[in-house]
Amino acid sequence: MSSSDKTKERSRHRVQNLDAASGMQNAVYNYEASLEIDDKADSLKNIDNGLFKHFLFYWGIIFVVTTTLVMVLKKENLRHASLQHVAQQGIKETYKSLICIIRMPAILNFCILLLTSKIGFSAVDVVTGLKLIEMGVPKEQLALLAVPMVPLQILLPLAISKYTAGQKPLNVFYRAMPFRLAMGVLFALLVVWTPMVKEGTEFPMYYYGVLLFSYALHQVAVYSMYVAVMAFNAKISDPSIGGTYMTLLNTISNLAGNWPATLALWLVDPLTIKKCSGVPEQSCRSAVDSELCVKSGGSCSTISDGYYVESICCFLFGLLWWLRYGNKFRNLQDEQPTTWQCKRNN
Repeated sequence: MSSSDKTKERSRHRVQNLDAASGMQNAVYNYEASLEIDDKADSLKNIDNGLFKHFLFYWGIIFVVTTTLVMVLKKENLRHASLQHVAQQGIKETYKSLICIIRMPAILNFCILLLTSKIGFSAVDVVTGLKLIEMGVPKEQLALLAVPMVPLQILLPLAISKYTAGQKPLNVFYRAMPFRLAMGVLFALLVVWTPMVKEGTEFPMYYYGVLLFSYALHQVAVYSMYVAVMAFNAKISDPSIGGTYMTLLNTISNLAGNWPATLALWLVDPLTIKKCSGVPEQSCRSAVDSELCVKSGGSCSTISDGYYVESICCFLFGLLWWLRYGNKFRNLQDEQPTTWQCKRNN
């Protein structure tokens, strides 16, 4: 196996390990939380109480043993002068390297495109669950939907990384994006459909089946894009400053998903238009106004729901981004390796 192939293999394994661990961590947390809040899961709680009681202790021992074995058995390869230099880098040198990385034109383009690429999914990812709860879906039932996702969230990164381990991992990102945008439309339709199938205070089992199937499809798109970006980050990271490089790129990747979600959550109420039925002189623009409306004998009725406004706007933005910048983002993987290497004078 050539050195290039070995590098690809190491990158693929790195992505597999990181993503599998991340998926297991989130899935186990959601599962444990669902057991805490769901009265119907008392029997499961009794069965699994011992498992979760020792979960952190067990994996803490595994972490300590594994790290110790790596420290004792793994020998650093210091044949290259650049790696020797990195081992002597202090805090000042590390931040100089970060500044050098950030100032590279290719990295700037990558960061700008990545930071805007997930705006199209923000409303669906953050607000949909809250709307379902508002429609009457029990939050403990939504939490329990995470339980069947445990094996899927573990296996998906392992399966997807086989297609992102080559020279063009962003092809997976490009192909998964329109599918994820379509899932946003599907979730908006599910929110519309929810009150239609409500039977008193309960929902039929087929409703949860549709919800679970839709969530599973959504996870396929989410993990396809996530693993693709992780693989690309591993591919372009300069080996001479690999840890610093990967940390910066992963921070940008996380920020790319978090800032649109925060903005979408904040904009739901301002984009929602309500009126005070029965008391025309009152308004329902804020919680205080809504309370005054009710005290005056009226009721707040929604004219335009901010969730649907956001869903439409996000979908259109995401579609335009994919059509206008999708290929540009994908073409970043065709840049020469030297394009991503930091060149600076100390």
